[in-house]
Amino acid sequence: MKQELINELIQLAFKEDIGECDHTTFATVPPLSKGEMKLIIKEEGILAGVEIAKQIFYTFDSNLNVSVYVSDGREVKQGDVVFTVEGKIRSLLQTERLVLNVMQRMSGISTITRKYVKKLEGTNTRLLDTRKTTPCVRVLEKEAVRIGGGDNHRMGLFDMILIKDNHVDFAGGIRNAIIQTKKYLKKKKLQLPIEIEVRTFDELDEVLETGNIDRIMLDNFDVVNARRAVERVNGRYKLESSGKITYDTIRDYAEVGIDYISIGALTHSAKSLDMSLKAMGNK
Repeated sequence: MKQELINELIQLAFKEDIGECDHTTFATVPPLSKGEMKLIIKEEGILAGVEIAKQIFYTFDSNLNVSVYVSDGREVKQGDVVFTVEGKIRSLLQTERLVLNVMQRMSGISTITRKYVKKLEGTNTRLLDTRKTTPCVRVLEKEAVRIGGGDNHRMGLFDMILIKDNHVDFAGGIRNAIIQTKKYLKKKKLQLPIEIEVRTFDELDEVLETGNIDRIMLDNFDVVNARRAVERVNGRYKLESSGKITYDTIRDYAEVGIDYISIGALTHSAKSLDMSLKAMGNK
């Protein structure tokens, strides 16, 4: 499914950007002219999107030739050349912006992810992303988190049960939500992990009494209460902390024994990494 989504995204992006025709390129460049471009990094960060860039180039024109010098996940600095691509100039110009948009966005996400991951070094806590992503490009943004060293939470509503506050309220409480979920999974013959969000210690106690789940999410628990929750759960379930956790406080949560920390800012607030595709001349 992941590759299928990427294929569809690339085709949709071409349709959005090129439309009926790239009139500027067709007006200025002869059809058989060939040339070469290079991707140049303009600021420090963690590189991501090289493999997707190759797919974009080859999807548009299978005769393009890409030579990669820096792979995904590597640290890059200003002036680094990541790859060169050569072939028909019309193909290079029509793929240029899509490649840059994807790689700048993905590299920005990988860069901030690596920053958070380093903050957790020496602990057993794993960094998770969320569904707070750009519509239709989640697959790329989550791949960027993975490249940066983080872990992917669920991809969507289909690959995991995550009973959040609104589900609990509409279902009539913690116990009802869990019981109805177990019945649903049995009826549908599905085996999906179950995580449930709690907002208070009363809800936490109700989860512990009810059981039949795999992970508990502590919603907006401060560090002191997260520690209390770790002590109360006492290893019976994996614990995830979420909500209002910042770069400055994430280590504090890890040190009280939280297993997972989910950070929406990895995807919804990442700054794109500056880079450019520059012509190297005609062939």
